[in-house]
Amino acid sequence: DGFYGNSLIKIPFPEEAERVKQTLTDIGMGSLVQDFEESMNHAAEQASAKATDIFVDAISQMTIQDAMGILNGADDAATSYLRRTTEANLKNEFRPIIDNALQQGNVPQYWNQITTRYNQIPFVTRVNTDLTGYVTEAAMDGLFIMVAKEEKQIRENPQARVNDILKRVFGSLDN
Repeated sequence: DGFYGNSLIKIPFPEEAERVKQTLTDIGMGSLVQDFEESMNHAAEQASAKATDIFVDAISQMTIQDAMGILNGADDAATSYLRRTTEANLKNEFRPIIDNALQQGNVPQYWNQITTRYNQIPFVTRVNTDLTGYVTEAAMDGLFIMVAKEEKQIRENPQARVNDILKRVFGSLDN
C-alpha cells in the first residue's frame, strides 16, 4: 500500500469523474469504487519499482555542472533534475506495467464502458477515458512528491544523509 496507504500520494478516483464516483457510492457500490482506487494504486506501486534503475542511470550521467546546480540550487533542485532527466523514460517504463496490472482486473474495460456511456449524456463535462495515462501520470507525480520530501529532509537534517555519497554531495551545505 505504498500509494494507497499514503494520503500524500494516493491516487484518487479521477477528479473529472467525481459525479460517477458519487453516483456509484449513493447506490451502494462504494466497495466497487474502493476496489477501483486500490487497483490504480497497486498498479502504480508495481511500476514504481522501475524508477530506481532509471534514477541511477540519470545520476551516473550527471555532469559537474548539474551537481553544482543541485548543490547550490533551490530546495528541490535534485528533484527537478531527476524529473527533467527521467520523466520520458519513466513514462515509457511505467505505462505498460500499469496497463498490464490494470488489465488483470479488467479495470480499463469497465472504466471505458462507464466513461463512454457517461460521456454520451448531453451537457455533461466529458471524462477522460485513458485510465492507464491517468494512473501513469499520477504515479510519476507521486514518485516525485516522495523524492522531493526526501530531498528536503536531507537538506535540512544532516543525520538524514545516510551514506557517504550523500554526505559528500550535501556536506558543503553545513558551512
